[in-house]
Amino acid sequence: MSARAQEAQAGALPSCCPLYHEAVELIGRRWTGAIVEVLLQGGALRFSEIAHAVPELSDRLLSERLKDLEARGVVSRQVEPGPPIRVRYELTDMGRSLEPALTELKAWARRWLDAAPRRAN
Repeated sequence: MSARAQEAQAGALPSCCPLYHEAVELIGRRWTGAIVEVLLQGGALRFSEIAHAVPELSDRLLSERLKDLEARGVVSRQVEPGPPIRVRYELTDMGRSLEPALTELKAWARRWLDAAPRRAN
């Protein structure tokens, strides 16, 4: 029996943790990391302030990502009575708890991606 077959039989093969995969899928969605980073830096912000901070992000996609983050418990939406009525978005405790991981990811990116040669698309 091969070593690989023996490992498979013994259950020793590594596998991806489903929660890890879910977390990477959530934060790794296009623009989501940028939105979370802006909210970490700016606190409670209006839609227009987030849009201004991430200029290449369309309003439609920003709205979609904020709704998704709210549904997942990462962002809370507060409606301020008017007139005019204003809506602010803020990270929840769950969202703010991402800060250490995102800080490490930024450090990794500065070390490895900043100096890495870029491939043509």
